Amino acid sequence: MWRDALLVAGKDLRIERRSRVAVNQILPVALAMLMLFGFALDPDSPVLARATPGLFWVVVLFVTVLAVERSFSLESADGVRDALRLSGLHPGGIFLGKFAALAAQLAALQVVLGFGVVVLFGRDLAGYPLLLATLVAATAGIAAAGTLYGVLAAGLRVRETLLPLLLLPVLAPVLIAATRAFETALDGVPSDGWPWFNLLAVFALIYTGFGILAFGSLLEDS
Repeated sequence: MWRDALLVAGKDLRIERRSRVAVNQILPVALAMLMLFGFALDPDSPVLARATPGLFWVVVLFVTVLAVERSFSLESADGVRDALRLSGLHPGGIFLGKFAALAAQLAALQVVLGFGVVVLFGRDLAGYPLLLATLVAATAGIAAAGTLYGVLAAGLRVRETLLPLLLLPVLAPVLIAATRAFETALDGVPSDGWPWFNLLAVFALIYTGFGILAFGSLLEDS
């Protein structure tokens, strides 16, 4: 399973490196959203400072939908999804590979968005251990759920509109927990944010475990 996961993750990351869709299209859209939030809430207003954690994760979820649609649209072209079914690869390995590739892309985008928050919103980052732990746990949960619901919607003609309807409600707990953890870290009280990190870790484990078990069936039915 782990060997198959490395093969699938390497394939997806090579495709993204060559196409540069994430860099040339998804990242500019995410930065434009941050700028629009800044204009809408007034950079000098204390409201923007309080809303920064939530705005950051809202942009991350929007980017996730775009990245998941991109990942599974590649599998829909030229019968690639059928080739995956017949390849003999372990279904759990396929899930973990696509999960790892998506998580790597989201992590890179989040680093850039973090710099964007500092530059555009003027926020000073604090509580680095909690921030980094939250990023890891939230990214794992988001990538696992995105991969799971991406394959569920992949075979449908209306996947572009159906995927957000399926994915965003499932990720609402992750959004809330990640936002609360970021708020406590940025306000200088990291000890209050670790319970939220624990909740994120639980969701990440649940989504990942369920994905490993159910991905094969969902791939066959998609």
